Amino acid sequence: MNTSPRIRSLEERHAVLDRQIGEEDGRPRPDETELNRLKREKLRLKEEIEKLRRQN
Repeated sequence: MNTSPRIRSLEERHAVLDRQIGEEDGRPRPDETELNRLKREKLRLKEEIEKLRRQN
């Protein structure tokens, strides 16, 4: 399957968010507001990636 540049870009951003979530969650006192924001953004990206894949 040929992955479009847009999908690859979104996947890279998704991976960055995953690392950021892990880092924040690993802190002694994670910022729950920030964690929730990162998780919402990661989910939004996942949904956009899936939508683009369905269109191809």
